[in-house]
Amino acid sequence: MHESVATSHSGKTGPMTPGTDPTTAPGQLLKDVNRLAEDLRNRLERQANTLRNVPPALIDGLNQIRAALDAAAPAVVAQEGELARLRALADTASVVNSSLDLTLVLNQVMDTIIALIGAERGFLMLRNDRNELQLRIARGMDREQLAQEDFTVSRTVLAAVAESGQPVVTTNASDDPRFSAQASVIGYNLRSIVCVPLKVRGRLTGVIYADSRIRSGLFTERERDLLAAFSNQAAIAIENARQFQQVSELKELLDNIFASIASGVITTDMQDVVTLANRAAEAILGRTRAELIGKPLAQALPNVEHALQLMMGQVKRDGRALLGQEAQTDLPGRGARDWRLNVSPLASGARSAQGVVIVLDDVTEQRKLRDKLDIFTRMVPPQVVERLNLQGLKLGGERKDVSVIFADIEGFTSLSESVDPEILIEALNRYVGTAAEVLLDEEATVDKFVGDAVMAFFNAPDDQPDHPLRACRAALRMRDAVAALQTQMPEDYQMSFRIGVHCGEAVVGLVGHKNRLDYTIIGDTVNTTKRIEDRGTAGKVTISEAVYRRIADWAVVGAAQNLQLKGRVQPVVVYELLELK
Repeated sequence: MHESVATSHSGKTGPMTPGTDPTTAPGQLLKDVNRLAEDLRNRLERQANTLRNVPPALIDGLNQIRAALDAAAPAVVAQEGELARLRALADTASVVNSSLDLTLVLNQVMDTIIALIGAERGFLMLRNDRNELQLRIARGMDREQLAQEDFTVSRTVLAAVAESGQPVVTTNASDDPRFSAQASVIGYNLRSIVCVPLKVRGRLTGVIYADSRIRSGLFTERERDLLAAFSNQAAIAIENARQFQQVSELKELLDNIFASIASGVITTDMQDVVTLANRAAEAILGRTRAELIGKPLAQALPNVEHALQLMMGQVKRDGRALLGQEAQTDLPGRGARDWRLNVSPLASGARSAQGVVIVLDDVTEQRKLRDKLDIFTRMVPPQVVERLNLQGLKLGGERKDVSVIFADIEGFTSLSESVDPEILIEALNRYVGTAAEVLLDEEATVDKFVGDAVMAFFNAPDDQPDHPLRACRAALRMRDAVAALQTQMPEDYQMSFRIGVHCGEAVVGLVGHKNRLDYTIIGDTVNTTKRIEDRGTAGKVTISEAVYRRIADWAVVGAAQNLQLKGRVQPVVVYELLELK
């Protein structure tokens, strides 16, 4: 029986014919066709005695087909390899572009390059902020990170690519006249090298470098072009990943800053729904971010939504911030709270407002302290308050040259016996308040109010070289201010001050107990001033000779008088101060 390759009676085919499987690779397909031709020729030869009528030309034709197929096989195999590499590049480019993890992208790029071109090592360098090439990835053929001692590359090749922006390939760097004389090529025994630029929108962002220290002729223009094509995709993926990393780092930084801000920060969209809130806002409001974000502002800031809505409406309308606004609210479980608010438009670049930013501070305790300080400054000289140092606060004082004023209302004691106390204290406050305003305006330290008397001094705590002149000017202004006040008061309440001025040494400092201190001056100068004032005349200013000697060039005074003061053997010379020139 003769062998045949025809179909059987069952209709099934014999050996597989070309094209039966569309997924068969071109190289395998060629092998199948070649095998079938060989099989057919062998069968025909074995049946030559039977097939005497087969023309010899048919046998020659089959031999020619086989020879042609044998000749085409290497090219097909090469094309098949090139196609496989291109598919691998496309697959890798897809993977690379699907990730924004910079480290993952860089490793994927280098591993792909080494596998595609058969390199021993691969390096990827990116330009840093100083425009210098900085090594980011160094990988070997085993897909492992290279050790530090293996970071040996041709700086000349890198510089050439970085400067020109063009790829470079050499089959044997030791014999290449461009690089053979370079120390790195000689010292590291570098042979095959390929290096391509990474460019984004025409700007060089880095380079890819691959080499082999073992084989020469490993890389050709084909590997160079293949790598250059891949680098275009890789550069974009790397740049996207790098920018994403920068944005992520910036966002993390902003989140940390946002969280660490001591003020409460709340943002809303244009529908007044809370979109962000930091930890300080949680603490101020007594609510978690989960209870704030996504909720209408009226729920987040209870009891102040009406006032806040007015502020936000103005900000949205005018596009300008409102700073230093104040509001009060009653928080459940926390009582009345005082808030300071800054309300600003939330915009993105040049775009219109996207919402509102509210910066919130709880100033309840600050306001309480401020109110206490206001009261304190009315009780203590302002200069003393400004110079208070809690760390150095202690009892004691220093000896200083000062000018002292005493002013006392004439006849106040007898008047107090016949006038209702409430009415009397109101009148007293007007007189004493007028005197105090003048003294403070002249930068005196108002020491105390003793009933209807006022005491003040100059040159402490701050130095005032002209303190005798200041004291005299203050005394004359006080005299005139009280005289003007008299004309506005009912006749029964028209009172005058006796005013005395003296200067000399006194001890200035804190007197009392650690729980109750008084900033004052003590010494004979103070006692003498009080006694001069006691012997004075209502509506007039009496100064001592010590004061007159210091202001004689400016003072117009009356005749000198000798006063015998309590506690002194010798009389004290005084003058009525009429005016200052």
